[in-house]
Amino acid sequence: MQSTRLAKLLEFLESDPNDPFVLYALATEYNSSNETDKAFEYYNKLVAMYPDYVGTYYHLGKLLEKHNDTAQAIVIYQKGMEAARNKRDMHAFSELQGAYNSAAGLDYEDD
Repeated sequence: MQSTRLAKLLEFLESDPNDPFVLYALATEYNSSNETDKAFEYYNKLVAMYPDYVGTYYHLGKLLEKHNDTAQAIVIYQKGMEAARNKRDMHAFSELQGAYNSAAGLDYEDD
């Protein structure tokens, strides 16, 4: 089923190569199938072309953390928080802030 979904997304991309939702869906699909080079390619394209597409930042940051690039993940979370704030998307801002705090070692737990 995954290859069918990927094939369909690639068809959508062919008809509209700059649709941010299709780019995001492809990045997510590649990420879930552990094709990280492709996932990075599409997430980075989204950040470059559609910096206000807020959903990108959380998943790109997590992928960077998974690949031991915490410093770059922190930068991505910060950019995502700025994009979310600009769009007044406080739910996304909160999720990105939580990811940022965790990556930066700022988690505070009650004892």
